[in-house]
Amino acid sequence: MPKVIFTIQYELKPDKKEDFLSVIKELKNLVKAEGLENYSVYENRGKLNHFEEIYSFSSEEAYEAFDDNQDERVNILIAKLNDFTVDNSTKYSTLYEIEQA
Repeated sequence: MPKVIFTIQYELKPDKKEDFLSVIKELKNLVKAEGLENYSVYENRGKLNHFEEIYSFSSEEAYEAFDDNQDERVNILIAKLNDFTVDNSTKYSTLYEIEQA
């Protein structure tokens, strides 16, 4: 089964970085699911207030089931993150591993 990487890139509103870091810290402790191998958040040091979340899943099935496994607190934190971002700056990407024949 191919692995899946899901990424979310966005720019934060300039005055929201500390709030963002606080929410991400809590979110990293809560985001757990069967098949989620890793969840990381990176700052693009070349672009002020630009961040990227990277989710690594063990399979396409685990990726597709991920939203079904969210608890209410995770949904609240994700909504807060959306409030911190600059309008129209969010970009999503889903990558599927190429399996060797």
